Amino acid sequence: MLLATLLALGAAVLHAGWNYAIKTSGDRWLALWGQMTAAAVVGLPLALWSTFDGSLNAAAWGWAALSGLIHTVYIARLARTYDIADFSVTYPIARGGGALAAAIGGVVLLGDHLSFASGLGIVIVVVGLALIAGHVDWTHARSALFVALMIGAYTVADSRGSRGSGSSVYAWGIFIPTSLGVTTHGLVRGRGREMAASVRTSWRTYLVTGLASAITYWMVLIAVKRAPVGYVTALRESSVVLATFIGWRYLKESSGRRRIIASFIVLAGLVTLVVGR
Repeated sequence: MLLATLLALGAAVLHAGWNYAIKTSGDRWLALWGQMTAAAVVGLPLALWSTFDGSLNAAAWGWAALSGLIHTVYIARLARTYDIADFSVTYPIARGGGALAAAIGGVVLLGDHLSFASGLGIVIVVVGLALIAGHVDWTHARSALFVALMIGAYTVADSRGSRGSGSSVYAWGIFIPTSLGVTTHGLVRGRGREMAASVRTSWRTYLVTGLASAITYWMVLIAVKRAPVGYVTALRESSVVLATFIGWRYLKESSGRRRIIASFIVLAGLVTLVVGR
């Protein structure tokens, strides 16, 4: 359990970092596409090796394909959400709602068990996240809530795939169908030239964010093999505290004091969650 806790908290830091990089990029969808594609290129040799030695079987690839489809929708909506609203609003709503959806999915679909204290901790985290978001335009909140549903869906799918796989490389393998899905989406939208041009100018950025994203998810999926999905995802959402600070300090977003106070409520929920285990 200690390892799962440390992995989830480490993933939180990386996650907030690459999301900040996406938020501050000129074209959010293009930045997300480059990130996922770079992660897929890096993970391809590992995934192929694990497929040949049998540790990534057909069932694991089936879950990875489902995750890739969900991620394609998630990426399109996440880019749009970052286009229309503050980072310190949309990130907490999306991640908090995603944590709640994943926790429910883990109990209902994966047979996870959460103690009363752990369940209470998750509720406190979600309440804190709602307070961080505050009063927002419903259009912004609705978009972020849709992202939350996608986060919950792919987290449950990947938790199932990871637990059924004999290899931690599954976490790298999911970026392959994700990259294929997002690339297809971009080509259908007529963005092929922009995608090719961006690789020539931004490949270093794509590589850094792609590695950060892949390592983040690798840490999370190792953690969910050792702890319930709700426990891991709620801990990972401690990243919203960092996101709130980043939004206030570096992006000059409003309501910084209220959101920072609400972040301590999130921290209280995380402490309850960990102690409850």
